[in-house]
Amino acid sequence: MMKIFSIAALAALFTMSACTSNANKPGAGADSTSGTTDTTETEIMDTAHNSQNSVDWQGTYTGVMPCADCPGIKTTIVLNNDLTFTYTGEYQERDTKVEDSGKFMWHENGSVVHLMGKEVNMKLKVGENQLFSLDQDGKPIDGPLKEHYILKKEMAK
Repeated sequence: MMKIFSIAALAALFTMSACTSNANKPGAGADSTSGTTDTTETEIMDTAHNSQNSVDWQGTYTGVMPCADCPGIKTTIVLNNDLTFTYTGEYQERDTKVEDSGKFMWHENGSVVHLMGKEVNMKLKVGENQLFSLDQDGKPIDGPLKEHYILKKEMAK
């Protein structure tokens, strides 16, 4: 009799452990009658919107970029609707100015532009009213000077 009771108890434990709750499954918070979901459901990332189609990226961006042998490079980049750009880099405390223009392209992710001119070959991540310089591999610049690699958009007056 004890053997039958033990087998029945084990079977009951096995059955209970095999059952899983729907509470943690995606869509489990959905109310089948109203079609609404509760707030515990994981938010879905929006992959349809990116800087190219959601940000007002056209315009003039300025800032002072770090320079190895001068106090900085006053940089101005203009991005135009027709996918052209102009670049001006004025080396501070030197009599050197670099001007260039050309076309730029958007990378597949829609958040990075690649400026390609005669003198300029640079990648920039486009944010809300700012451009973030990227290294040649397209990675964010890190380190103590990273804040100096951001160009701010000039607002229309």
